[in-house]
Amino acid sequence: MVKSHVRPLSDKGGKNASIESDLLKLEALFGHPLYNMPSPPVPEEDWLLRVKPKVKASERSSQRWVSASQDGYEDVHWNSSSSSHPAWLRFHLGISRWQLYPHHDPNMEPLMQQLATHRIVSTVQKSGGTQLKLVMSFPSYGQAMFKPMKQERDEETNYNLYYFSDFERHNAEIAAFHLDRILGYRRIPPVAGRLVDVVKEIKDVTTDRKLARTFFASPVGNECFYGQCSYYCSTEHAVCGRPRDLEGSLAVMLPDLSLARRKTWRSPWRRSYSRSKLAKWETEPEYCSTVKKTPPYDKGTRLVDFIDMVILDFLMSNMDRHHYETFEKFVNNTFLLHLDNGRAFGRHSKDEPSILTPLKQCCRIRRSTWLRLRLLTLPQYRLSDVMRASLSRDPLHKVAPLLAEPHLTALDRRLKTVLGTVSRCQKEQKRNDNGEDVFYEDTASLKDVATPSG
Repeated sequence: MVKSHVRPLSDKGGKNASIESDLLKLEALFGHPLYNMPSPPVPEEDWLLRVKPKVKASERSSQRWVSASQDGYEDVHWNSSSSSHPAWLRFHLGISRWQLYPHHDPNMEPLMQQLATHRIVSTVQKSGGTQLKLVMSFPSYGQAMFKPMKQERDEETNYNLYYFSDFERHNAEIAAFHLDRILGYRRIPPVAGRLVDVVKEIKDVTTDRKLARTFFASPVGNECFYGQCSYYCSTEHAVCGRPRDLEGSLAVMLPDLSLARRKTWRSPWRRSYSRSKLAKWETEPEYCSTVKKTPPYDKGTRLVDFIDMVILDFLMSNMDRHHYETFEKFVNNTFLLHLDNGRAFGRHSKDEPSILTPLKQCCRIRRSTWLRLRLLTLPQYRLSDVMRASLSRDPLHKVAPLLAEPHLTALDRRLKTVLGTVSRCQKEQKRNDNGEDVFYEDTASLKDVATPSG
């Protein structure tokens, strides 16, 4: 691993003043009209899940969810009133056709509080995947995905590693959630950092025998485990506490597949995952013209939604977006879920231009996305500053900043690259005059608002 230069933390007064200034920028950004575009009420059919409507008094008993008695879990009684629901359930019931949660979501604070502080009553390993992940359960029956710390914040991914050999980073999952929110997408489930006791909150509460067999004490007395997975699950790649405290990210789980099925889509710009072969899009400059004629990219917002995801991935240098998911209920007319971001933020000293290939080839982007990106280049809303501010609210910030300063600087640099790519698309469109507009119009409600210049 390559060490980066961490921002000096000696001047506490200056540091705190800087964070306060950045927090004001974040507040101003979220108050900007581009983040508060008027939208009509959500139609009933556009909610992912719904509580059953009012019923006759004789049937009310069946409308209440009463927990069975289990050790560690709360004795809860839920009904159709949202006030009776825990934060994770309110999150599930707030998912709609176009976003996972609203911009001003009063449930966000209690939900993040649950992830960061609520007692963990059960831990099991999540099956599948190439690296170790755990599912943790809370007394209110909520669940979260735990990804443990694998490398220090000030380490860069080894330049000799292929993207498919990289570790998944807990701080990347946290930072991706914050960046997704700052970009105005709201397509990543809420994630919070947490210090977990390896013994008390994993080993002692697991019912997973395969996981339980992998715990051991390191030569220096730290509590370690490695679980079972395709890669990096061995004593050589064990996850260890210090001596029992282990950093990790906790992402709230989406609704169970039995309630809300998801469809997995192969990315048209999927990498070859080969050390020698190139993917088709890497050798055909006109590749996007074929994609544009192929469902579901031939109509609706699917293509520009995909470009939104491409921009997110380029900003955080995530090369591992081989698939994406959508909720089946909404068919092709819905947003894309931006899941599994653990391989992001691996390198700050090098950008990966190939991630932007879909934008370069298709020259298509939402106007609202473009306007927000321009806004984030202005000094009063600078991306690195608002990102630093947003991350400072995470519990693990007290241990150390979630992203080393060079990663924040890289965000500003990459943002300019994205906007430069759009500018070249505009020039090309004028030169060719082929009738295809670069921008997908979705800002009619903002016609009287001055567009940001930058």
